Amino acid sequence: MFLKKLSLLNYKNFSSQDFNFDAKINCFVGSNGIGKTNILDAIYHLSFSKSYFNPVATQNIKHGEDFFVIDGEFEKNDRAEKILCSLKKGMKKVVKRNGKAYEKFSDHIGFLPLVIISPADSNLITEGSDTRRKFIDGVISQSDKAYLQTIIKYNKILSQRNSLLKYFAANHTFDATTLSVYNEQLEQFGTEIFNKRIAFLDTFIPIFKAQYAAISGGKEEVNITYDSKLLDTNLLTLLENNLEKDRALQYTSVGIHKDDLSFKITEYPVKKFGSQGQQKSFLIALKLAQFNFIKEQAKTTPILLLDDIFDKLDENRVAQIVTLVDNDNFGQIFISDTHAERTENVVKTIHQSYKIFKL
Repeated sequence: MFLKKLSLLNYKNFSSQDFNFDAKINCFVGSNGIGKTNILDAIYHLSFSKSYFNPVATQNIKHGEDFFVIDGEFEKNDRAEKILCSLKKGMKKVVKRNGKAYEKFSDHIGFLPLVIISPADSNLITEGSDTRRKFIDGVISQSDKAYLQTIIKYNKILSQRNSLLKYFAANHTFDATTLSVYNEQLEQFGTEIFNKRIAFLDTFIPIFKAQYAAISGGKEEVNITYDSKLLDTNLLTLLENNLEKDRALQYTSVGIHKDDLSFKITEYPVKKFGSQGQQKSFLIALKLAQFNFIKEQAKTTPILLLDDIFDKLDENRVAQIVTLVDNDNFGQIFISDTHAERTENVVKTIHQSYKIFKL
């Protein structure tokens, strides 16, 4: 898959900008605040119909303007694909493929497989379980549309059950029959999600360990473990056992929406015991494993975005990463960096076509 042209109109700090890409490696260089990351985010937007960095859609519109348009021309499986994403204040976002608008954005997810590696990924280590669940769900969803639809259904039932619990509390009433209907649906969808997460991690963890060993030179042992109460009992039993707690809290306190991933280095939490370099290597290994997993599942090479990748990494680890991307396993790569000379020195060592865009 290849992005050939990108056009931005009123997107973030860009009024109007066109880019043409004919190289395998494309580097955006310039000082901080000039918009390098915004270009990568625009490419991400075309793949996921949303920003990677700012979930508030209207805040991606350039200050003083009423709308933005991102237009991309891709080549996938020898076919031209034109993707357009636009948003006007007060209206719904529109995503079009070859001129036809999607009714559901979820139908677009996975069509343009893409992986981004960014300093913002540190949230996967530092933030709460919600961030790590979104990561695992996002990776699976890119190659499994049924999984994404099951997540959407589960979250809808979860919201309805929570509303019912609030209604019970506000009206001093209780209806076990209605609640049991929601419990059974959560059990159905939740069990399906749980099983797919387990199957995914069985495949993903060995890929991740291999990537980390390649980056670190095999110096440390790393691991990922899945924390879920469903490992011990089924969801229906969990919901029934926690009914009084849920009624007191007025929300559902157990289920796959509370699961988490534990990231470990030499059997200790990487958040507490990993150095800054080790944490960054851990995150890069996670994302490169994501890349390999999606490539295998989708049978299409994802686009790889490397945002500020050389920040806080020593030269040896950068060299290891460069070695990893210097083969035919990787497709088109987009890099942002503040140092033009440093970037060019690195990409020169890769035996691929490259182009430097100075902003």
